[in-house]
Amino acid sequence: MIESSRAAAPLTSWIAVQLSCQFLSSRGQQSLSQSSHKQTSIKDSEKHRWALVVDDVSDMRELFSLLLTQAGYEVSEASCARDAITLAREHSFDVIISDIGMPQMNGYELAEALRSLPGYESVPMVAVTGYSMFDDRNRSLNAGFNEHVTKPIDPRAFLDLIEQL
Repeated sequence: MIESSRAAAPLTSWIAVQLSCQFLSSRGQQSLSQSSHKQTSIKDSEKHRWALVVDDVSDMRELFSLLLTQAGYEVSEASCARDAITLAREHSFDVIISDIGMPQMNGYELAEALRSLPGYESVPMVAVTGYSMFDDRNRSLNAGFNEHVTKPIDPRAFLDLIEQL
């Protein structure tokens, strides 16, 4: 299933949620007591940052989508690698977050396929996975991911990592 906040026809419902500041990076943070003008100007400066989240588990897609949305990204979601490739061909993403253990086509294969697409040779890609054996990180990096993060994640550290890529 493909879900995108940019689609012409609504594919899913969205609910606005305010995360506690403890989960967000300290850079660019605004307290709730500051003026809405300042909040708007920060949001305006972060426009046009697009993220693709790929995971076969809907709860994980929602978690990463929420974190990235709160960090200023527009987020598209894919529940499988094939849908992610379709979205990547249709849109230009600034960062891609993907699980490794997915049915049919795993995250390693997805990374290799995305790296072969025009414009995706250097787009930051992060593997977020439960795979934590000694060679899993190297396998992710060799497939084309820039980083390998094991679950469970620290939301603040995850957003800091994304901003550094």
